[in-house]
Amino acid sequence: MMANPVVPVELPEIPDKLYFRIGEVSRLAGVKPFVLRFWETEFPQLAPKKSGTGHRLYRRKDVETVLEIKRLLYDQRFTIEGARNYLHHRGTAASKASSKNSGRRQKATPAPEAQTDLFRGATPAASIEDIRKELKAILAILG
Repeated sequence: MMANPVVPVELPEIPDKLYFRIGEVSRLAGVKPFVLRFWETEFPQLAPKKSGTGHRLYRRKDVETVLEIKRLLYDQRFTIEGARNYLHHRGTAASKASSKNSGRRQKATPAPEAQTDLFRGATPAASIEDIRKELKAILAILG
């Protein structure tokens, strides 16, 4: 059995404006508004501002984060925990890189391939193929 090839996903064009309401973000990302509200509880990186009337106002950065979360969960098949860890460590690596540029010395961040233990909750396509092989072996033993 061969693993499915990775097909590049075309991201929607984000309009050039300061704030987006939840309905607009929902349409751009192709997910229901309740999914966005749930993701806000699971991903600290996703924190839209609220207007005086309590409406969520997403910035461009928030919309980009939503699209990245969707890509990780739906396309890369990460679990919520794995996607959260990935985004957290990616953000940590980015802040360390910017700190290096400001002249402060930081420890080197391992390459993403070396960070696989950090994402135990993640299930990328390669891992799924390994799991399938192991399950077939177990079936053969039980068979």
